[in-house]
Amino acid sequence: MAVRPVRQVRAQERIPDEIPGRVPRDLPGGVELYHLRPDGGILLADREGSRELGPEREFLRFIDDGQFAHYLVGDAGTSPERPSNATVKLGVVGPRSAFTPHAHGGEHFVLSLGHASCGLYDEVRGRVTDVPLAPGMLIRIPEMMPHSFANRGDAPLTILAANTGYGIDHEDYAITAAEAERRAQSPGGSPAGGRTAVAAEPVTDYRALAAELRDIERAQRVHGIAATTVRERLAARLRRVAAALEVPR
Repeated sequence: MAVRPVRQVRAQERIPDEIPGRVPRDLPGGVELYHLRPDGGILLADREGSRELGPEREFLRFIDDGQFAHYLVGDAGTSPERPSNATVKLGVVGPRSAFTPHAHGGEHFVLSLGHASCGLYDEVRGRVTDVPLAPGMLIRIPEMMPHSFANRGDAPLTILAANTGYGIDHEDYAITAAEAERRAQSPGGSPAGGRTAVAAEPVTDYRALAAELRDIERAQRVHGIAATTVRERLAARLRRVAAALEVPR
């Protein structure tokens, strides 16, 4: 079978290999280029120029004070009644911090670009499990599973988070223990048995959900946020050096 020759790319068609400090004039209109830096910074470039994203611009509050999100797909108002099928957003998690334990109404995927951890409630074993994450690891969390994502590092952590069906403003985006307890007091809000009841449509047992979220809160208070290891800190420094060589300023 004949091999097709690789088409030579003319100079004016070349995609820029860096975005800090200069305008990527060759980007087609409507194209956006993101640089997710190992130090937690996020740079965005388009045909008009480049800029750094941060809490002061183009970011929304992300569940807790001090945590931020920038939507790529969908928006804060996404819901089953106003769907975009999923939301995809960049998140910035503050140094040595963790989200308030919560559960999402839809399944959740998180790609960590730094050293993180995810505390999850294992309903079968009846205990909290802490999963350490290294840069490049992506974790899938089923819908309504209690969890909390933490940044183990001393610099801001960038994550890429995808949720099916729910934006930040939806009441079922992040159900905390306090919210689950409030719902448990509502009529029909907490059936007997496990977290879900068998019915035509599953009904959440908010009393059980609240107890599981409180268990994660208790584990956070007792154990705190795990620290990065010496090897991880060395790897982080080497990653910053590699990024400086690959994407010069």
